[in-house]
Amino acid sequence: MKDRNKVIKTAITGILALATATAGIEMANAAATDKMEKCYGIVKAGLNDCQTAKAACAGSATVDKQSDAFIFLPKGTCSKIAGASLTSTAETKAK
Repeated sequence: MKDRNKVIKTAITGILALATATAGIEMANAAATDKMEKCYGIVKAGLNDCQTAKAACAGSATVDKQSDAFIFLPKGTCSKIAGASLTSTAETKAK
């Protein structure tokens, strides 16, 4: 019985630690997102930060400068890059 209680306590402690760590990461991501912007059309194949219109994971861009693939850059940087856009072609067509 003591071993079972020990296992349960260890599992609960692990779950709480994971929840705390996840909350901290989410707060850091939220703060970072306020200072960052998505920049489309400048990514090298396989180096995009997140999903595209056709795929749901980072690193899924199949060609250089794919119009629906983005990377996060500090706000104000994207507009300084020739050929870059703050919106993807897929977003523009949806509107």
